[in-house]
Amino acid sequence: MKILVINGPNINMLGIREPDIYGSRNYEALLAYIRGSAAEAGVDVDCFQSNHEGAIVDVIQDALGKYDGIVINPAAYTHTSVAILDALKAVRIPAVEVHISDVDAREPFRQISYAGMACAQKYAGYGFEGYKLAILWLKENVNN
Repeated sequence: MKILVINGPNINMLGIREPDIYGSRNYEALLAYIRGSAAEAGVDVDCFQSNHEGAIVDVIQDALGKYDGIVINPAAYTHTSVAILDALKAVRIPAVEVHISDVDAREPFRQISYAGMACAQKYAGYGFEGYKLAILWLKENVNN
């Protein structure tokens, strides 16, 4: 099984950005956690991060025929991007939405998830562990 993990804007600023919400570990620590979780689960993983909506759309489109599943933390684009929703719907690759913080317990606008409308599962508020849960969910629920 091959999984693509996509992280949206400002995830590269982990450890600096609002550590009271996102924790003190940095983006490199997140990548190490994701890779370790994937190896433990026996799946291949590639990671991508961008602050640009179009780049995220491009990588989703390019995933067609290459990946069995997508783990996506669209970050701020969660609440604004119909383009990312449409890209996920177009490729029809099973996807799981992840958020480090509990977006449902934050500001009301964060409770709207366009990308989530194309995802089969969501993990929010589990910190880095949400990525591991998403990888395991894909492994258990996607026939490849």
